[in-house]
Amino acid sequence: MRRMLTKAAGLAAVGVLAFATAQPTQANTLSSQPGHVAAEGSAYFVMTDHSREEFVIKLTKPGDIEHARELVSGETTDRPHVVTRIVKRQASYNPRWSYHNNPDATEFFDQSLEVCDATIPYVEDFIDEAGGAFLPGQIWCDWSSRLIREIPAP
Repeated sequence: MRRMLTKAAGLAAVGVLAFATAQPTQANTLSSQPGHVAAEGSAYFVMTDHSREEFVIKLTKPGDIEHARELVSGETTDRPHVVTRIVKRQASYNPRWSYHNNPDATEFFDQSLEVCDATIPYVEDFIDEAGGAFLPGQIWCDWSSRLIREIPAP
């Protein structure tokens, strides 16, 4: 019974992310601050969680980039947490970790299912199991995640 509930919760998490990423993004108004990327570009943000480790995420959707900048500046507190589909390989912009976020499948949330909650180092420790019972569909939604700063493109 427990295994069926775990699978059902995993499928629900995948469905939630699929629905969220299928929706149109927010208004495509980028900040006019110097040094910010153009609408077609990427932006990089450092996130942390209650483990106090740091993890770099790449964002490519203009609405998400704007929302991230508003979170970092304190302009908003809506949808402060990161949900993404992880990619099980190192990225040049996040060399400390053996996984990174898929920018096309990264969103922000207020509340999510428990099946995708894990801290940054916990994901690293169990990366080989991600996609099975642990982080079904490779969906990661760290409940304590928060963006702390934007960084220049590597």
